[in-house]
Amino acid sequence: MKKNIIVGQSGGPTAVINASLYGVVCEGLKQEDSVGHVYGMIHGIEGFLKDMYMDMGEGLSKEELELVKLTPAAYLGSCRFKLPEDLTSPVYVTLFEKLEALDIGYFFYIGGNDSMDTVSKLSRYAAGHKSSIRFVGIPKTIDNDLIHTDHTPGYGSAAKYVASTVREIVLDSSVYQQPAVTIVELMGRNAGWLTAASILARKEEFDNPMLIYLPEADFDFKEFTRDLKAALARSSSVIICVSEGISDSSGRLICEYADEARVDNFGHKMLAGCGKVLENFVRSHFGIKARSVELNVSQRCSGMVAASKDVEEAAVAGAYGVQAALNGATGMMVAFERQPGEEYEIRYTLVDVNEVCNKEKSFPKEWITRHGTDISEEFLSYVRPLIQGEVSRPMKDGLPLYCFRR
Repeated sequence: MKKNIIVGQSGGPTAVINASLYGVVCEGLKQEDSVGHVYGMIHGIEGFLKDMYMDMGEGLSKEELELVKLTPAAYLGSCRFKLPEDLTSPVYVTLFEKLEALDIGYFFYIGGNDSMDTVSKLSRYAAGHKSSIRFVGIPKTIDNDLIHTDHTPGYGSAAKYVASTVREIVLDSSVYQQPAVTIVELMGRNAGWLTAASILARKEEFDNPMLIYLPEADFDFKEFTRDLKAALARSSSVIICVSEGISDSSGRLICEYADEARVDNFGHKMLAGCGKVLENFVRSHFGIKARSVELNVSQRCSGMVAASKDVEEAAVAGAYGVQAALNGATGMMVAFERQPGEEYEIRYTLVDVNEVCNKEKSFPKEWITRHGTDISEEFLSYVRPLIQGEVSRPMKDGLPLYCFRR
């Protein structure tokens, strides 16, 4: 007996989150003997509770679906809706009534840590109430902080964007002979994977960015002063890359020195401003030109430098999730397992979503060198395969052609 699929997107978008959506939809439509309709939740669980969804098979032509694959941001719209910890909450009854009304047999949620928390809660509720609906998480996050997977779709493209942009900032900052410092603030609340990718911008050792600071290493202003003096002795132009979540040894965020931290709906501190704090510190303590650059959402929404390897893996992850659910999997997340050997190769597998949600994969401390200011060669070997390849995308009037939801 055929059952229907529903898929949603949650959390911060990436350049390839729609490639995973493409994978789910295409594989679902291909499984004609097992799947009826493939529905998409508009604005995730939050929108679905308001009966916001669309039929992906009827709502998109084949040509539009191919465009969706290469469109950044979340085509279906996203949300940051946290389901209650208490599984007896009436919201679960409402959700499952709506799922059953659409004859849903397979539920896919594309997202990061908080999204896997949603998959965990829904699959546990289903098990406790003898529901046959199967729940599978499809990973995505530019932060690369999901555990039990080698990396996450979205990270490779974001890393490529960071490396490319920082390299251009390095070139721009080197045109004048006067001493100057540029601080580039990058996303990363607790994990420094994205900031570490800035090392890819270097042409050689000791090249810019000369100093790289991650949340996994304590930041100290005295040591920073010493390190910056040494860097300025080597070059009149110094580029510094910092994660938004860097903190001192007491755990106080550097951005909090300016009292600019706020809290989001999940209780996470909304970080911004550490680059500006360091800019003001450099200007006042060194008396030289200083500026800060916050790349902000550009790190996750730039599709023009998306890595084709990232797009490919994201799409396969979506399709693999559908195949797994049809074969009986539930309460699982699709994961990547890097295979041994010199040539880069991954194996797609499944991990228990309960072992993934509400946990974070930190950047390995053994890959942080020079007293917390640099990144090791081991990381370069890890990250280079993930940024490979350029996407051949359709263009119109000199601009990329993207698919916008009607």
